[in-house]
Amino acid sequence: MGYTFVGMSTPFVEELRWRRMLHDSMPGTEELLASGPQKAYIGFDPTADSLGVGNLVQVMMLVHFQRAGHQPYALIGGATGMVGDPSFKSAERQLLDAETLEKNLAGQKAQLMKFLDFDGPNGAKIVNNYDWFKDFGFLDFIRDIGKHITVNYMLAKDSVKSRQESGISFTEFSYQLIQGYDFFHLWKNEGIRLQMGGSDQWGNITTGTELIRRMGAGEAFALTTPLIKKADGTKFGKTEGGNVWLDPNRTSPYQFYQFWLNAADEDGGNYIRIFTTKSREEIESLEAEHAQAPHLRILQKALAADITARVHSEEELQKALQASQILFGQSTAEDLKGLDARTLLDVFEGVPQMEVQKEAIQAGLPILEVLCADTALFASRGEAKKLLAAGGVSLNKSKVDAAYIVTSEDIIGGGYLLAQKGKKNYALIVIK
Repeated sequence: MGYTFVGMSTPFVEELRWRRMLHDSMPGTEELLASGPQKAYIGFDPTADSLGVGNLVQVMMLVHFQRAGHQPYALIGGATGMVGDPSFKSAERQLLDAETLEKNLAGQKAQLMKFLDFDGPNGAKIVNNYDWFKDFGFLDFIRDIGKHITVNYMLAKDSVKSRQESGISFTEFSYQLIQGYDFFHLWKNEGIRLQMGGSDQWGNITTGTELIRRMGAGEAFALTTPLIKKADGTKFGKTEGGNVWLDPNRTSPYQFYQFWLNAADEDGGNYIRIFTTKSREEIESLEAEHAQAPHLRILQKALAADITARVHSEEELQKALQASQILFGQSTAEDLKGLDARTLLDVFEGVPQMEVQKEAIQAGLPILEVLCADTALFASRGEAKKLLAAGGVSLNKSKVDAAYIVTSEDIIGGGYLLAQKGKKNYALIVIK
């Protein structure tokens, strides 16, 4: 089901300004959008089978565009994905085979459908540029399209200039012309007069407007978003583990929720403007509340909840919230038992692990033998006995004493036990 359309009274460009999403636009763009409902598109190249959170800036552009009463188009690059965009890349992109490309296209299309409304007069559309390039012969392209744009014009683009020292193949050099033709095709056949994208796409987009001017004697426009960076200057959308993905098999809903929850205070105000549809009043109210008690992370919690529910579902959000409470002692044994193996391992990433044989657990194993199977949690049996007697040991978030026998009934997540010493010391026991 697509995102529910809710009209906005604020004009689109003004909406982008207060949401800090406007980087640049061609003269006349704002006037075009003020003249009545328009069509615009953003391109997504299928470099992976999932969009990452870095792509969400552009996805949300389409969402805000639709909410302002306009019709959004998402172009998935079945053709351009075969070529590779050189824009501000230090090296050539790896070329994809047809099977990988198809898989990537299907994955991204499914994710885009979660955000946009495909019904009604301004229902979103998804188009694939392979549909108009598949029958386009090379000689036809360089004769009919290539003659309209000079090499000098293409070399002057910053995206190409940045690669002239390290080298750029003819394949990637031609990318801006191919993307430019996309814009011409959509202008001619769909009546689209605006292309949007990240600031790194300015050169490619304006090549499209130039093609439209030269080939169709028409007028078209460009609008870009700023490059999103974290307050510390590092790249947005990456963690120590790599990219943060929308696909739950690549980034679990728990990890996804934690990514937004852990945003710095300096970033929270930006992110909640860009990545949610909350109103200006709602956001300013949350900011004021957050300023009174920053340690409560009110802003980050609102942001994380909104975007996790939209990308994954309300049910997955609730699971992520439950999982988030486990380390802080505010959860129950039942909450813990509800975790799947993936989430359990995510929550306790970095926690010491020890192994116990499955057969021993099945037969019933005294808690002391389990705790002392390794020195990960207790340095000695004496220390374990002492804490058991004092009520300082928990198994799966439930306090146990020295008489407790561990059985198969205690296993969680399909093959684990969680031992806890005091309030903060954990060990994950892997059942082998």
